[in-house]
Amino acid sequence: MALRVSKSNSLMDEKEIFERIQNGDEKALEFLYSKYYRMMTKMVISNSGTEDEARDVYQDALVVFWQKARSGKLVMTSKISTYVYSICQNLWRKELDRKKRLSNEEKDTPQTMDMDSPEREKIIAKCLDQLGETCRKVLMYYYFDELSMQDIADKMGFANTDTAKTKKYKCKQKLDELVKTQYSEQDFLD
Repeated sequence: MALRVSKSNSLMDEKEIFERIQNGDEKALEFLYSKYYRMMTKMVISNSGTEDEARDVYQDALVVFWQKARSGKLVMTSKISTYVYSICQNLWRKELDRKKRLSNEEKDTPQTMDMDSPEREKIIAKCLDQLGETCRKVLMYYYFDELSMQDIADKMGFANTDTAKTKKYKCKQKLDELVKTQYSEQDFLD
């Protein structure tokens, strides 16, 4: 059964489509999907996204729209396309932020913890011992055992990888601060 929408009044079109979606009409959702596909995916592609990422973001945005419309709590004060577009923008911003965090995480290599001399190894080991048990374990797992953030989160009982990343970052800052305050640069020279 094809979705028939009157062409005479675009506001009626919007209202009718929205009501059908509120009532669980998946054909209305399919109609929206095809009607706005190019506009929504173009936004992601023109902002450093791929066709696949654009499709995923658009599908996720429609799921969000569907759930909000079906909940009965959504009151449309703008066009459906405007509302879905803003959902797409928010989802894509979150994805870009996530990618940025991941690339920063990859850059965060254990350079400050190179163990190229016995003296340096002793200094860092001594500072590690001064950290709390949680920090010591997180840093050891990351730098020495080379565990992933997911593995660290699992071993430490953290809620998720973001918690593990934040903890690792803060612990590394503490360690760096200990090393800087307790040892001069001269201590690190061979």
